[in-house]
Amino acid sequence: MTNKLANALRKGTDEGEKAFIPYIMAGDGGLDQLLSRINRLEKAGAAAIELGIPFSDPVADGPVIQRAGLRSLKQGVTLKKIFSTLHEIQDQITIPIIFMSYLNSIMAYGFEQFARDCVKSGVSGCIVPDLPFEEEGILKPVLKKSGIVLIRLVTLTSPKARLNKIIKDAEGFIYAVTVKGTTGTRESFEEEVGVYLQEVKALSSVPVLAGFGISTPEHVKQASSFCDGVIVGSKIIDLFEEEKYEEMEELISSAKTAGIR
Repeated sequence: MTNKLANALRKGTDEGEKAFIPYIMAGDGGLDQLLSRINRLEKAGAAAIELGIPFSDPVADGPVIQRAGLRSLKQGVTLKKIFSTLHEIQDQITIPIIFMSYLNSIMAYGFEQFARDCVKSGVSGCIVPDLPFEEEGILKPVLKKSGIVLIRLVTLTSPKARLNKIIKDAEGFIYAVTVKGTTGTRESFEEEVGVYLQEVKALSSVPVLAGFGISTPEHVKQASSFCDGVIVGSKIIDLFEEEKYEEMEELISSAKTAGIR
């Protein structure tokens, strides 16, 4: 079964391009704004959209994404409503959609139902940051049967032996976390980030994207020079909240100088 996300990233790699994947929180600003936000990001050059599912205890999220999740929850946004909205607008979306969800939300929804609704709503992949690699067997087979990729994360502190295990048989892309901590903007990267990204890239047969702490064109160019692209979350959320659309477009388009679409 082919996968929209894998195909999009493979096409970019074959053409010598790199990916810029923005993260937005589903329901932040209202679910009625979801389509316009996705379309705006796609028009600016995004390769895919990482769509956060609001959760009450987001252990991997920094303050910007936490606040976005709280704004969404206060509006009564649920996973069921997100699926319903995506199902209604999917014919107007051509860009791949990736869910970023904590495991409890998926468990409460039901693994089988979650996979079915991903297919119905046009979701191509899932990132579950609190699902350990050793425990992914509770979810991955269900997603795989439906053609949904489960994207694995690696970190700066992952030992070489663990990197090899996680990267082996990976699907979609490898999410390479570039900071030691939660999401959020940073002034600069740790010195070892470049070496780490090159190591992950050398081990992986699927694209490697760098994420966490990337918030400026300089960050984008620096990180992308070592791997296949970047994921930007907190900065994108801030720019939407502040309605700084030109700056958002500049952030995405400036990456083209580093070969990122």
